[in-house]
Amino acid sequence: MLMNTHLQADSIDRNYPKDPAAEAPNENAWPAEIKVSGNRLVDTNGDEVWLQGVAIPGLEIVPKGHGAVNSVIVAIELWNANVVRLAIKDEFWYGRGKGQTDGGLAYRAIIDSAVNAAANRGAYIVLDHHRYRAVKSEQIPFWQELATLYRNHPAVLFDIINEPHEISWSVWRDGGFVPNDNKAIDEAGFLDEETKQSNRGFESPGMQKLVEAIRETGARNIIIAGGLQWAYDLSGVLNGYALVDPSGNGIMYSTHVYNWKRGWQKAFLDAASKYPIFVGEVGADIKKMNFIPSEDQEDPYTWVPDMLGIIQQHRLNWTGWSFHTWATPVMLSDWQYNPTLFWGDMAKRALAGEQFENQSLR
Repeated sequence: MLMNTHLQADSIDRNYPKDPAAEAPNENAWPAEIKVSGNRLVDTNGDEVWLQGVAIPGLEIVPKGHGAVNSVIVAIELWNANVVRLAIKDEFWYGRGKGQTDGGLAYRAIIDSAVNAAANRGAYIVLDHHRYRAVKSEQIPFWQELATLYRNHPAVLFDIINEPHEISWSVWRDGGFVPNDNKAIDEAGFLDEETKQSNRGFESPGMQKLVEAIRETGARNIIIAGGLQWAYDLSGVLNGYALVDPSGNGIMYSTHVYNWKRGWQKAFLDAASKYPIFVGEVGADIKKMNFIPSEDQEDPYTWVPDMLGIIQQHRLNWTGWSFHTWATPVMLSDWQYNPTLFWGDMAKRALAGEQFENQSLR
């Protein structure tokens, strides 16, 4: 899904909540470590853990975020989430964002506060590196640093790249050349061949190399890998492109499902019979996306109950996009955390245990 679809709004509410003071780690309250077992997640006692919660944007947009730590607490305490997915960005981690002058120190502290806020309440947190297209070489040291910091933290899962797209399954897993998708290739004759090649795209190390780099740190945390078509299509993992993880707690595959996506069975339900699936982004909005034909965007009042029904039927792990007031599709109608009727209300009811029934596959 295109990045700018998350950011469209007719009127943007910027009355973001303030983050509370940072909490010290309280390891006695932390959830149990989890690992992959077949197509489920289990804890150290062998009991199934079903992750259900919300996705929180903001820290991938501006370094200060949009009250993400406060949102973590509200999601867990008032919305019954047992997991939150937190969007982050390497650029801000290293202090390279606009207005950052501390080398990323404050940004990293916010992320750590969010981790403690979730873990201290017995919930899990997914660190979502909110980047696109394909893994880049510079993302390897970033993930090694992040993995070292949160190595074997029982509450922390690693979502290694947000939405891969416009690459082959071979490049997705094993790496290869990724051409620029904007077709703005500088063919000026005075450029040397190396510069021309860099203008045309980049060489991706692939998902498998990134998994191996994380495991080299000694971190066994569950790794989440999004499929193709903007993290929608998981068919390739059943056709020879599954990732290998002999030394960690396993791989969970991620799909992002919105109300214009069709072919659920092939895209992610077939994979769900063999692997644990994380519906890392899911939702629908009454506001139409301007890059998708209007007639392809189903009414949330019919789509959301069916989507929640299929999630519950297959016990898919999920985080609703987005726990925010303008990062479309929105779960919140305001920063008092009141739910939108067309999406947030039904998601909140599902998190409280209400059962939904799927009437038909899309």
